[in-house]
Amino acid sequence: MPDSLHPGDSPKLIRGISLSSAIALNMTDMIGVGPFITLPLIVGAMGGPQAMLGWIAGAIFAICDGLVWAELGAAMPGSGGSYHYLREIYGAKNLGKLISFLFIWQLSFSAPLSIASGSIGLAGYASYYWPGLQNQYLGHDWSRQIPLAGPIHFHWIISGATLLAVAVVAIAAVFLYRKITSIGWLSKTLWLGVVLTIGWIIFAGLTHFNRTQAFSFPPGAFTLSRNFFLGLGSAMLIATYDYWGYYNVSFLGEEVISPEKTIPRALLLSILITACLYVVMNICILAVIPWQEIVRSAHGDSGLYVVSLFMQKIYGPWAANLVTALVMWTAFASVFSLLLGYSRVPYAAALDGNYFHIFSKLHPLYRFPHISLLALSGMAMLFCFLPLADVISALVVIRITLQFLMQAIGVIVLRIRQPNLPRPFRMWLYPLPALAAIIGFVFILISRTGSLIQLRYALLILVTGGAIFLARAWHDRNWPFVRTLSAGLSD
Repeated sequence: MPDSLHPGDSPKLIRGISLSSAIALNMTDMIGVGPFITLPLIVGAMGGPQAMLGWIAGAIFAICDGLVWAELGAAMPGSGGSYHYLREIYGAKNLGKLISFLFIWQLSFSAPLSIASGSIGLAGYASYYWPGLQNQYLGHDWSRQIPLAGPIHFHWIISGATLLAVAVVAIAAVFLYRKITSIGWLSKTLWLGVVLTIGWIIFAGLTHFNRTQAFSFPPGAFTLSRNFFLGLGSAMLIATYDYWGYYNVSFLGEEVISPEKTIPRALLLSILITACLYVVMNICILAVIPWQEIVRSAHGDSGLYVVSLFMQKIYGPWAANLVTALVMWTAFASVFSLLLGYSRVPYAAALDGNYFHIFSKLHPLYRFPHISLLALSGMAMLFCFLPLADVISALVVIRITLQFLMQAIGVIVLRIRQPNLPRPFRMWLYPLPALAAIIGFVFILISRTGSLIQLRYALLILVTGGAIFLARAWHDRNWPFVRTLSAGLSD
């Protein structure tokens, strides 16, 4: 059999992900529970239906960044995604070692945050069935002062929903504890549930569409004031979270069939299809539920299950119950897809010797990185004890600061440093999409109320990651100490 191992062979990953499976994985990752829980947050940030600008700008932004991923993914289709790209862009034997290590280090926090957000969202929708899940048993605020940076704050809670979110991560890990070839059909099944859910919401909205209500803009909605741009920045941060996931296939490059073609196609098709679904779906919801009511719901538990309220208004309780179950399905699909993709990244770094060796282990029978899978699952369970809004904000800021900006800049650096590198896919209108992505990332980071809070999280991760890298480099006599030590010995 082709998958069997002969004596003396080292286990290798299996190429079993086709274009359709890649699109399914990306879309289940992208959609998840995000668009079903973030509408009140985006509408509240901009104060009306003009919040659609956040999703439209987010789609354009995602395409620009998607072209960055497409070029890098086709040129370097190995497992690990950004780790592989950043190492090669900035020099595998010097600065690239540090930058790629910092990426893995931040991923140890941002990936579990992303997984936890889907689990928390699922538990929030479950509270439509069982309101008692939202009863808080315990809560605590934690604050510390960072020298030269300022204070950081954490608020953790324990409720029934918290415990359910933890259980969701555990179940996803159990489902993924198997060979990759048996996961393809499972991802397509989960993806089908995602598409059916959004399709039903769009059908219901279009057949009960109130145009006047959908576009009832408040006075001064499009006045280009400071508040407008602050609101747009907050809306784009949330929309960025909703779109993220289009790059999931890039982390599985070594398990993708014909990756030089499949990765770019899966990336761009996932973004275009999902963007159309998002914009139409949210306009449909605004055409049924007044935006003022949606904003008010954001301040209570009902903001967690706005789609359930949408269906209840149209068809009654039976439809609300059914769509709640479907949204929970899509949330679980997202947790499943995220955990699958991210578990391959620490494995690739450890295999390269640039992360802790234990993460390089493959399961002896199923040949997947089981240590990495279990570690990320454990961290995600811990982050399920944080409020959803804090999880989303911390996730986006950490990821932008320590990954996406370096990668968007890096695609230009790589063109300059290695102009002859084979590029099966070349970015359209280069370098404009990369520059637009850089500008968009900076805008999201600074154009928000309270933006410094999450930036401090990123700074803390940067400093601790840098210290760990330097300590390991000193111990192993690697860059940047190898040259200094060699020079000292020669004297």
